[in-house]
Parts: sequence; C-alpha cells; structure tokens
Amino acid sequence: MCGIAGLYHSVQPKPVDPARIAAMTDVQAHRGPDGSGVWTAPGVGLGHRRLSIIDVAGSPQPMALPGEQVVITFNGEIYNFAELRAELQGKGAVFRTQGDTEVLLHAWAAWGPDMLARLNGMFAFAIHDAGRQALFIARDRMGVKPFHYVELGDGAVAFASELKGLLAHPLVRRTPDAAAIEDYMALGYVPDDACIVAGVKKLPAGHFLLIERGRRVPQPVRWWDVDFSKRAKGSARDLEAELVERMREGVRSRMVADVPLGAFLSGGVDSSAVVALMAEASRSPVQTCTIGFEEAGHDERGPAGLVAGRFATDHAVRTVRSDDFGVIDTLVAAFDEPFADASALATYQVCALARERVTVALSGDGADEALAGYRRYKFHAAEERVRALLPPGLREPVFGALGDVYPKADWAPRPFRAKTTLLALAQDGDEAYAQAVGVTTPAVRHGLYGQAMARQLGGYRGEERYVAAMRQAPGRDALDRAQYADFRHWLPGDILTKVDRTSMAVALEAREPLLDHRLIEFCATLPAKLRLRGGEGKWLMKKALEPWLPREILYRPKMGFVTPVSAWFRGALADEAAGLARSPVLATWFEPHAIERLAAEHRSGRAEHGRTLWQLVMLERSARRLFG
Repeated sequence: MCGIAGLYHSVQPKPVDPARIAAMTDVQAHRGPDGSGVWTAPGVGLGHRRLSIIDVAGSPQPMALPGEQVVITFNGEIYNFAELRAELQGKGAVFRTQGDTEVLLHAWAAWGPDMLARLNGMFAFAIHDAGRQALFIARDRMGVKPFHYVELGDGAVAFASELKGLLAHPLVRRTPDAAAIEDYMALGYVPDDACIVAGVKKLPAGHFLLIERGRRVPQPVRWWDVDFSKRAKGSARDLEAELVERMREGVRSRMVADVPLGAFLSGGVDSSAVVALMAEASRSPVQTCTIGFEEAGHDERGPAGLVAGRFATDHAVRTVRSDDFGVIDTLVAAFDEPFADASALATYQVCALARERVTVALSGDGADEALAGYRRYKFHAAEERVRALLPPGLREPVFGALGDVYPKADWAPRPFRAKTTLLALAQDGDEAYAQAVGVTTPAVRHGLYGQAMARQLGGYRGEERYVAAMRQAPGRDALDRAQYADFRHWLPGDILTKVDRTSMAVALEAREPLLDHRLIEFCATLPAKLRLRGGEGKWLMKKALEPWLPREILYRPKMGFVTPVSAWFRGALADEAAGLARSPVLATWFEPHAIERLAAEHRSGRAEHGRTLWQLVMLERSARRLFG
C-alpha cells in the first residue's frame, strides 16, 4: 500500500519542481515508509511513498516503460496481476519486474481505459502518457483506495491520496465548503464526492478521469456500477454453493503477499468467515488479532476466541479501554476531514495491534452492504410494508399526526421509542431511509446553524444525495434501492475511509475479500428473500456457513465496536462539550447558544445528543487543523 501525489499542467507544459512533489508525498510517509520516489518531465510530476508488499526488492515507483513515454504512480494491489501478466506477455510485452505495477503500464499500452474492466483489485493510480499528451486517473470499483484532486490557479491539476498531500502545495486555498459541513452533520462523514476544502474533489469510486493537454478538465466517467436489477436463477442450495465459491475466490486472491499476512477477528459472522476460508487455504496457522473491552455487553473476546480455537489460529488479544479518547487527535490527523464514526477509535487500535505482527490484514468489511446485514435494512423493509397499507396522500396526515403527539423518549427501551418510526412512516420511503442512515436530524442541525450558514446552504440538505441515489438505483424493490445507495455513499464515505485511514496511519495494508467485485455482482442478483428473510440479514450467507461456523457465531446479535460517546459527554468530556459553545471555529457556522443548550440537555439526561456532540468535537478539532 502506498501514498501518491502529483501535478499535471493541462494547459501548457510548465516546469515542475521535484521538491514540490516530494513535499506532497512526504506528508504521506505513513502510507509508505519503505521507500519514496519522484519523477518529473515538462508539465508533469509524479510522486510515490511505498509500503512494500509484492516484489519487495523491486518495483520502485514512479515506474516507466522504456523511453519514459508512459509513467505511473500507483496505490493499491491488483490481485489478478499474474493472469494479466501472462496475457500481456502473449501479446509481446516484456517485463523487468515481478510486481503488479508494471502490469498496469503494459495494460494501459495494450488496452487504454478498457484495462479497468480487466482489473481485480483495490487501486488509485495516475498514468502519464506522453504520446497522448494526457494524464489518466482511475479509482477502484468500491472506492477502497482514496484519490483527491484540485485545479490550481496556475492551470495545474494537483492530486494526492490524502487531503494533506494537496495541502502541502502552497497554491491550494484553505476555504471551508459550507455544503460539505452540512453533509458531514447529516451523515457523520464528508461524502466520497465532496470535500470540506472548497474546490478540492474526490474521484468517486468506480470512475476515471482522462485529462488531455490543451483541453478543460472533464467530469469523471463512471466505468463500473453495481446492478441490483437482475435476479439469479437456481435453487437456494445452488446459489448457496456459488456464494461460498465466490467468497473463497475473494479470500484466496487476497492472500498473495511477500510479507507477513493475517486477519482481523471480531467474532462476528463476516470476519469469522474470512478466517475460516483463510485457514482452509493456508498451510500454516492464520495470524488473527482481536481487541477486547471491559464492558461485558460489548466484549467480543469470547466469540473471537471460539473461532480462533476452531481454526487453530495464532491468536493475539489485547484489552483496551473504551474511554481512551486520548486517541482523538491521532484520528483527526489521520483523517484530515472531520469523521464522526466513533468506531474509528477501536479500528485504529486493532490496526495497531495487527501491525505489531503482520504487514497485511484481511477484514470482513463489505458483507453487510452486499447481503443486507444491517438492522436498518430490516426496519426499512418493515416500514415499506406498512407504507403500502395507506395511499401516499394519507400517510402524512395519519402517521405525521401520531408522530407529533407521541412523546420523545430517547431514554426508553427501543419498543417504546416509536416517535421516530411514526414520523418516518409519514415520509416517502427514500427520504426516510436517507434520514435513518444519518446522524443529526435536519431539525436539530438547522436549529444549530447560524443565519450566515443558513444563507450559504440556501435550503440544501445532506440527505439529498442519498435520496437521489435511491431514486436512480438500478433495482427492483426498496431493499435494492437502500443497498445501492449505501454502496454509492456509506461504503466509500464511511466504512472504507475508516479502514484506509486507520490502517495506513500505522503502515498496515488492509484488504477486504468480501468486496471482491465478482462476489458483489453476484450478491446483487440474489432474490431479496435470500438476503433478508424473517428479519435475518445475510440469510443465505449464514445458511452457507453452517457447516463452517457454530450457530452461536452465526446467529448471535450483531455487535459493533463500542465507543460510549454519550457517556463521555456526561462524564469525562462534559466540560469539553460545554466548551464547544465558546469555539471561535464553530461560531463560523453554528449559533453558540444553541450548542450550549444542546450540551446542557445531554448532560442533564433530558435528551440524547451524544452523537451530535461527537460530531461537533471532531469538526472543531479538524477545522482548527485545516483552517486555523
């Protein structure tokens, strides 16, 4: 895994200072501590920081074909590079290295942009083609690897893996984008197609950009999308067998490495399935790691130990404090943009533990999105069935009226917290789901904004991109649409950003075998009842794994990393929550008295605002680093 950066003058080939490229890559040294390189030519400069995984002794970057007419800087792994290498050799390509980087160079020379459909991997790369006078930029299907870019005032396009790489360039203006702050307050992260620094863009997942000299920078082109509109045929047993085989292919393809390799093991279905398939394919014990918590209701050491024992893994466990908020500033530095998924603290800790033993770790990420594993899918499907009982014109008067009079009871057990459900039923299903995946509701966040912020937003809401994705989704039913929207926004914006930044902060390469595109494309064709049945998400996957894993692993309640932010803001971080109202940074966008009232309500227990306060803490610290 690596960090990349570069400059391309799309108007005229101005000289590029190698020191500037080096500065943009050096601030990303954590992504690649094993080596660095810079290559420049008139009008272009490419930089690279390397974490050596494949062909450790060779494959330095940036890498060029003979004559330096085609040069690449590449972050990621191509899992089918050996097959592509053989095919290209059959076409006459001559290779000097043993890694996957050179395969990309010859693939570009042979197939141009059509090369992307042949790649199985996680990647973000830039290829300079002197003959075409062009820079070709591409990002993998799911958005595992990041790519930021910006058009500068001198006519150049600057790019980098992380935002900090762009900010190392003196011409990048540090101006906040109000719409991105609204996105963040709505969703808990800055989406994959937005950036908190105005003018900076992220190349969306599954897109490429071909910048040709003398022409304006075009809009990105989508080269891949997940399609939920088709349905696989065959018996449940046949589809079950195919699912296992595709999972097996995803795991085995990601076990190729020239450095120590292991896996995260939480004791949940997904990571346990990955470890089971790794154990099947490995001649030596799989190295696994788990972090535990002191809170009995959230500690996964027991289930993880059960799986480790079943497959005789070389298992490492560490107990960490759930109140270790001293890691906050480490995360702020790693993410650049504000990021409010509090499970990032635990993810960082398990990555740090893994890095003590291995350089590559496989994770179970992706199965929840592919096979409807989140509880919100169950709730959304149930709400859609209720909505179908009333015509659209009656839903708002009936459910809206009930929701208005039902008391808000954040403190009560879930069955008694019906107000949110009733108000959701009054809405269109797409709109309701968009709010369900969010953090701070429109009413709460708009009550926090100052007048200047409200004017800048002009009525824009962060939920709009989710609603648009659901309405444009290639799918047949509500579950299809919800999963599609999560693939477009939640997966790259939250889950994959979290894993990339926390793993790269400790120079660990994380791989997601359950996001193999062949597996994802197959899962999208499964009938809805094989994804979600009887309230059980990932139904077919669990049935398929019954010969592999014990029922107490397969069917126990889903448990995420515990991060008790609500308790923190009534205890150790109560003063910090109160101090948010005095922040001159937040006062740019928010009304101080409204923040003060929010913190007081939460501290007293009158209301539950823990996640919103966590958002504000992370935004305040990130904004101070970014904007001063």
